[in-house]
This record gives sequence, structure tokens and C-alpha cells, in this order.
Amino acid sequence: MSAPEPALSPLAPPGFLDALARGIGQVMLQDNRWAGLLFLAGVAFNSIPLGLAVVLGTAVSTGTALALGADRTAVRCGLFGFNGALTALALLVFLEPAALTWALIALAAATSTVLMAAMQRLLQPWNLAVLTAPFVFTAWCGLLATGRLGRLEPTLLLPTATLPDAARVEGVVGAGTVLEGLLNGVAQIFFQQGAVAGLLFCAGLALASRQALVAALAGSAIGLATGWIGGAAEPALRAGLYGFNPALTAIALWTVFLRLDLAGALYGALACVASANLFAALSAGLAPFGLPALTFPFVAATWVFLLAAPKLASLRPRA
Repeated sequence: MSAPEPALSPLAPPGFLDALARGIGQVMLQDNRWAGLLFLAGVAFNSIPLGLAVVLGTAVSTGTALALGADRTAVRCGLFGFNGALTALALLVFLEPAALTWALIALAAATSTVLMAAMQRLLQPWNLAVLTAPFVFTAWCGLLATGRLGRLEPTLLLPTATLPDAARVEGVVGAGTVLEGLLNGVAQIFFQQGAVAGLLFCAGLALASRQALVAALAGSAIGLATGWIGGAAEPALRAGLYGFNPALTAIALWTVFLRLDLAGALYGALACVASANLFAALSAGLAPFGLPALTFPFVAATWVFLLAAPKLASLRPRA
């Protein structure tokens, strides 16, 4: 959702490939093909199947949008691709990679396009962006279906349905936790961990927008600090689980929707704190259903803070 570059028609093969790269870039709100390619490289470095899932999900959701006559400019900018990319990633991370899983990925990616269009219409009166909400709702439905569809096998990464226990402070947070957690907070946007993936994602952001890179790292840091102050487990902080929703929230509010003056900076920081706390709350609240929070804390926090913004005179929206 950064300033668009000149793009080809999505109906021609080169234009379709360009739309796919931009769709992957839009996962971090960047309308930039090179950022998208670096994001894809970061995923593929950790896992070739996950890289293929990103391509499949983006291609199916983008192709569905074209077939159904969605706005060509939105398709060309990748706005009908990023939810499909994330949906495909989530399903392959949390489900065993059987043939039926790949079929479900294609079906869910196509469905995310329909949900994207429906939510665009639903949220239009409030002038709200849909963000990654179609991915969240589509992935939740796909993962919940494993409770009744025996041929869909969950992986060990899918949370076990259980009543939440009382939280305990685990581990000691040191410099290694902070350094790894900072990069992993960006990498977890694509369900990844590791320095190489995190650096490739940061390089993609730097190519598209240095301001977006700074926002992502600052958001990740705020999320990590919020989790640490609240007593989150050290392994979760090191893995970046408290950082990826605030990183997305920071990119959205500081570089896309609001001007980054003092009021906007403080407002965005507060939204990042809220996003990290929402991650903790939703992780506990969804435990009985065996569902991950995904990026819904980012979506909910960004929606609430954007809805409030017109009533707060110190905040200035971007054009």
C-alpha cells in the first residue's frame, strides 16, 4: 500500500507475474515488486514448499479476482493477492502437506478474494482498509474444519485445544533474546524465524520504503518490550511472537494512514502496545478452539485506532 510504481496490465503474462510479486509485497503493505520477490526469497530460504504455497495462494487469489472482474488497478497493485499468500502459508504451516491440503489451499485462496471484495463493501462507509482480515477469517475456518474433516491432519505447530492455564514467567531475557526477537518479529509476519529470513524481509522493506523498515523494526521492538514487561515467556519473545502484529500496526499507522509527526508517532506506538496485548488476549481466548491469533491483533488494533483518529484533532491523515 505504498506509492505504486508503473505497472503492466494484469491480463498479460508479464503483468500477471508483476501483480503476483506486488501481492506478496502487500503482505507488509508495500506495492513494490522487488520487495515482494525478496519476501518470497526469505520464505523459500527456510522452506521451498512454503515458498511454493506463497506463489500458489497469490496466483489463485489474483486469478480469481481477474476472472470475477475485480477492479484492475487493485489487482495490478497486488491488493487481491496478499490475503491469498498468507492463507496458503498458514494452512501449510498448520496442516500436513497432503494432496488434500494443497487443494484446500487453492480453494481457500480463491475464497479470500471473495471475502476481500465483501469486506471492502462492508467497510466502505467507515473508510477502513480491509487489511489481512480475509486471511484471518479464511484460515480460521480452514483450521477449525480439521475437527470434522479427518483427512486434514494438523501439524504439531497448531495449538492444542485446551483451557488456558495461569501464565508463568519463563526464562531470562538477554541481549540474544532482544536481537533475535527483533528480527523474528518481522519474519513472523510470514510465519518464519531466523536471521536470514528476517534480513531478507528487512531488505525488501528497505527497497520499498526505508520509513516502512524503521516502522517495522520499531513496532517489533515495542511488541517485544510490551511482552517482556508483562512477563511473557522468553521463548515466545525470542521467536518474535509478540513482535509481528505490532510491526504491521506500525507500518500501517506510521507509513500508510497517518502522518508521522509527534502526535502520530505517539498514537502509533500506543496502537503497537495495544496490538501486543491483543495478541496475548486472543492467544488465551482462542486456546479452547485450538486456533492461533494470526494477524487479527494487527487488524483489530488498526481498525480501532483509525476509527478514533477523525475525532482526535492532533492526528493528520495521509493523502
